[in-house]
Amino acid sequence: MSKNRIRLVIAYEHTVLREALASLLSSQADFAVEGTAASGQEALAKMQELQPDVLVLDLLLPQGDGFEVLRALDRAANRAGVVVLTSSENEADYAQAVKLGARGLVLKNDSAQNLFAAIRTVATGDLAFSAERTQQVLETMGAETKQSNHALGRLSERERQIAYYVARGMKNKDIGQALTISENTVKRHLQSIFTKTGVRDRLELAVMALGEASAAA
Repeated sequence: MSKNRIRLVIAYEHTVLREALASLLSSQADFAVEGTAASGQEALAKMQELQPDVLVLDLLLPQGDGFEVLRALDRAANRAGVVVLTSSENEADYAQAVKLGARGLVLKNDSAQNLFAAIRTVATGDLAFSAERTQQVLETMGAETKQSNHALGRLSERERQIAYYVARGMKNKDIGQALTISENTVKRHLQSIFTKTGVRDRLELAVMALGEASAAA
């Protein structure tokens, strides 16, 4: 497989739909489906064996559901991006999946283009949620962090601005344009923010920023 392709593992219980999904994703020139799994245990084995860039994960799996897979990947410090593919309309499920490490969320009735876009976005390290779902997830998670230690207080004014832009779902390029600074400068500020606050990624930063904004309200 070309190293320029996004390497995928698909975890989906139903054989016909799993094979159809693999065929659909393989139709994209920049995707390489490296393996598939029909259960949570098999998904974890494939992740360890293949070390893909992105896991496309159904939450309803036998022998360890999607939540258990996410927990195990987090314990193993596996940094692959995870796009959850679900039929659930439960905001608590969304928030739980995100807390456990999912970085993209696509409903099964969404278009194929939405799934393609989510995979590409997560592969770059960004978050892939619709604007509506982003707000739902972050508000649910942010409400749980009202008793935070006000870690954003350690940041400079510019770093706090960037943190709140991240919480709004803006990408580095858009943040740079809003603040009239380069994208590389935004990246340097983000590294400083991660170091000062102890957060691991953009999602944790967004949750922290929303939680502290809510606590201050």
